[in-house]
Amino acid sequence: MLKDKRILLVIGGGIAAYKSLELIRRLRERGARVRTILTRAGQEFITPLSVGAIAGEKPYIELFDLQAEFDIGHIRLARDTDIVVVAPATADLMAKMAGGHADDLASTVLLATDKPVLIAPAMNPHMWSQAATRRNRTQLEADGIAFIGPSAGEMAESGEAGIGRMAEPLDIVAAIETALARPHAGLPLSGRRILVTSGPTHEPIDPVRYIANRSSGKQGHAIAAAAARAGADVTLVSGPTSLPDPAGLKTIKVSTAREMLAAVEKALPVDAAIFAAAVADWGVAAPGAQKMKKGAAGAPSLSLSLVENPDILATIAKRRAGRPRLVVGFAAETEKVIEHARDKLTRKGCDWIVANDVSPGTGVMGGDRNSVHLITAKGVESWPVQSKDEVAQALIARIASALAGVAT
Repeated sequence: MLKDKRILLVIGGGIAAYKSLELIRRLRERGARVRTILTRAGQEFITPLSVGAIAGEKPYIELFDLQAEFDIGHIRLARDTDIVVVAPATADLMAKMAGGHADDLASTVLLATDKPVLIAPAMNPHMWSQAATRRNRTQLEADGIAFIGPSAGEMAESGEAGIGRMAEPLDIVAAIETALARPHAGLPLSGRRILVTSGPTHEPIDPVRYIANRSSGKQGHAIAAAAARAGADVTLVSGPTSLPDPAGLKTIKVSTAREMLAAVEKALPVDAAIFAAAVADWGVAAPGAQKMKKGAAGAPSLSLSLVENPDILATIAKRRAGRPRLVVGFAAETEKVIEHARDKLTRKGCDWIVANDVSPGTGVMGGDRNSVHLITAKGVESWPVQSKDEVAQALIARIASALAGVAT
């Protein structure tokens, strides 16, 4: 897929720059021609000699290099490529791109290019979570810049962990292949159909009252929005929430579990289905047609007959025809979180479970932050506490890699 493709790789200044050497090697194995721009900060981590030796041609370094300008000017360098990849993309490079700066070769080329741009951020988790970096990311996405990662994990700094690791070279290769193979180049889920469920369900007792739970829908809505930003054709099936409909996708509003299942089945086929909704396990067997009145003083308490609601996750995961390639469930637990999530993975027949602790003290239900465990057949990956938007972004990045055939 990458044979004879022209890739311009911008290498920023961070410890993750060493991964760019492996990225170059992987791209060239696939027949791509790789030109490189090595920033001054990047040279503090890897040398022009090592980059040139692996790329097969010397890297471009200086904006005002008479020899380089005679050979290939920065405008031609920006245009004579199929895609521009920035890996690692530091917080400084992202800020320059968002602000439209052009004070060195890398930023000038990025401002001058008319080709798709894919960036792989890498920085300390605190830098990634800072308001300035979040604003810059929002601006870059609005400008059409595609992102791959960052991932969660240990940092180079001792004792540091969180979201900020640069995506692995093969993940970046897959994102490049996806960008060049589909419309809206650079977006890792372009051409994919994604289904997301979100929010609670309301199971009527009578026309006024209902059974529900404390789910706000924030995590499910964030996942749907992240999938849309990644280029997917997204259908969001949402129970009752106070949240606005995310932009750039189709939202179907339902109330009960049975309505949600019907909407989900109607939305198939899809490449991946993410069941983040907190579906009520039971509904009232015979809801009252009129508002139920309280009895006289001393009257016995009201008894309701409950019936089990359809299991949406298991129904879709165990389909023989039209099953999504990837089925992701959520497990909201108050005890033995990982143990119960592993059991759910087996019982439901899904591919992944995203488990979290929703005990009252965590503030997860209705809150803006979350701490999850990704449960797969391969094991458990525990992610640090982060915003629900960041959880969504990390999950969508993993899903994009899985759909592209990259081991996760």
